Formats: sequence, C-alpha cells, structure tokens
Amino acid sequence: MQIALTKKLAEAMEIKPSSVHKIINPLFTWTANWTKAWDNSRTEDMLVLVNNATRFTVSIYQVKRKDMKKVGAEMMIAAIKNTLLIFNLNNEIIDEYLRVSGEVEFIVNRDRQFTAWVNKAGTECAFHIGYIYSGAEKIFSDTIGAAVNSFPVGYTNSRDDGFVPYKKMFDALAALTGKPVYKYRAFELLVTLDLEIYQATRRIIVPANIELPQLHSVLQRVFHWEDRHLHDWKAYEGRKREPAARLVMTDEDLAYDDKAILEEEHKLSEFLPKYKRLIYTYDMGDNWEHIIELVRIIDEYNRESPYLLEAVGQAPPEDVGGVGGYIDFRNIMLDPKHEDHEQMKQWSGFWHLELTEWERCPRVIHDW
Repeated sequence: MQIALTKKLAEAMEIKPSSVHKIINPLFTWTANWTKAWDNSRTEDMLVLVNNATRFTVSIYQVKRKDMKKVGAEMMIAAIKNTLLIFNLNNEIIDEYLRVSGEVEFIVNRDRQFTAWVNKAGTECAFHIGYIYSGAEKIFSDTIGAAVNSFPVGYTNSRDDGFVPYKKMFDALAALTGKPVYKYRAFELLVTLDLEIYQATRRIIVPANIELPQLHSVLQRVFHWEDRHLHDWKAYEGRKREPAARLVMTDEDLAYDDKAILEEEHKLSEFLPKYKRLIYTYDMGDNWEHIIELVRIIDEYNRESPYLLEAVGQAPPEDVGGVGGYIDFRNIMLDPKHEDHEQMKQWSGFWHLELTEWERCPRVIHDW
C-alpha cells in the first residue's frame, strides 16, 4: 500500500517519504494530509486520507503536532479498517484487502488532483466535526471520515459521471476479493411510540452489534427528532416494572442514578434477545417512550443497514408538551378556524400532520 504524504504532513511526522513512485493499482494508494478542524485552532488536529481510486475518506481526529511522531502506518491502517467496519462491511473482505495491499510505503505526494480531493475531504470532515462537537472535548476518533462518504462527488454542470465514494469503494473491494460485501448478524426491530390517539411505528433492520449511541442516532432520524434533549435506555425482564438495567448518556447523569451505567460502547446484542423489552426514552420533560421489540434475528444479513422497512404515523414536533400537549396541538392543526391555528403553524415550522411519501419509503438510514 502506498500513502502519499503532503509536505506539511511529512514534516510533522518527521519522516522522509520516498520520492520514487512505483506504479500500483490506485485502489491500494491513498493521499494523506494534516489539517485543521477548527478555524480558531492554532495547530492542525486532523489527519485525512483519501483513496485514489474511489475517493473513500478516512479521518483521524485530534492528532496534535506533539502526537505526530506516534502516527505511523499502524494507526492509519487501523483507521482504514475501523472506518470500513462502521459500514458493517464483511470482516473477510477488509482483511483480504489489507493483506493484498501489502506493507505501507510512504511516498511524496505530487498529484494536484489527489491533493484537491484530500483538501475537499478535509473541509467536509471539519463541517461534520463542527456539527457534532463543540471543539472543547478532547475526543479521539478514527471513524469521523465515514460521514462524508455518502456525499456524491464528481458531478459538475458539464459532467454527470459522479459517484458515491462508499459505494464505489465497496464495489471495488467485492470485485477484488470475490467475497460478499455484507455478512453479519442483524435484528429486525419494531419501535412503537404510543401517542394515545394513534401509534407511530418504525420497522427497522440494524446490526445486532450496533452500539447504543449509534442506535440513538438511527431512532432520531426515523422519528424526525432533532437531538436537543437527554435520553436513556431501560431493559425489562418479562412484565417486571423495575428495569433490569438503565443506561444513560454522560457521567453527569450517573449522579442522579447510582445504579445506571453509561451507554457508551454497549451494544444492542447485550440486551436483545436477553430481555423482552427495551425502552428508549427521549426528552425527559416530554417523556417520549419508544418501545423496542425484537421481531426476528437474521444470522447472515447480506445488505446494507441500518435500514428502514416501514414507517407509520407521524411523530410529534419537539417541545410540544408530551402526549397531552401533542393531542391539543394536533387538534389545533386540524382546525384551520381555530384561533391559535396560525400561531401553531408558524411555531411548528416544517412539521406536517402526515408522513410524506418519501418519509414512508424504505431506505438506508445514514446515522451520522
């Protein structure tokens, strides 16, 4: 595998990359740069790699100059592998790709086209980091780049031969190895939000080993929540009223419940099918309880997920006041003659009473 380093990155790593370029399959070549995630940062803090054949992006966040000596082939290979795993790729296909790629050789970057690609990828990664972090957190992540791989590239006013990087990468890996792209254990779930006047339900397929923070993001997407509030998880045995386990978001939440545990790094498969019910509660004020039921286990799922199979019933808008508040709000929205109708319509913005055709449409859920 060849990794072409920009001059800035090579100097920060304190290595001298080879200036002799051996021509190899571009699927085994990457271009790497060291750049900023934050405009107000005095130092670079993000390493970005882009595959030269597919424009598949890998990013390592929170890499300061003092840490650059530690950045080497091993860390970059781990980031490539972990980013591919985020997409639930078949482990066998990843291992085969890395085996065929061979040992890493650092070379001098001389290609303006690849430089432009890695610079653009760095900007897109920075936008994503700015969206999910405040910049104050000391967080290390080598999977940040996954978010930008679903953005189409290569389209212009005069060209229509663009593509989606992750799809092009996976097609190339399947052709290279002859192995199926997806092969993993999955769960089909029925998620129900009881609103008394009707139930909003979502049937979804997710990897059995999906981590709870990632499942939180999926549920936010399919119910059109805006992730403004706290959430927790409760696992129940049979019909018992007290949960067998409660998982929360942050260390601060533990101060209010010494029996709770942090959700981070806990997987759905730890709780299903072990427990009969799993309840995801979003917004402790409005108290939206989503009952999660395991419909079936798929031992060797061979498609992309998380995947929305079916969506029925609109979810309420944020901060509407719980089920009671939503019923009152909905009645006002159904009555154009109501004195508060225009005010509520303006307050709710783009919210609408019924799901659109697109919102009901089965589709892959990108949870970043």
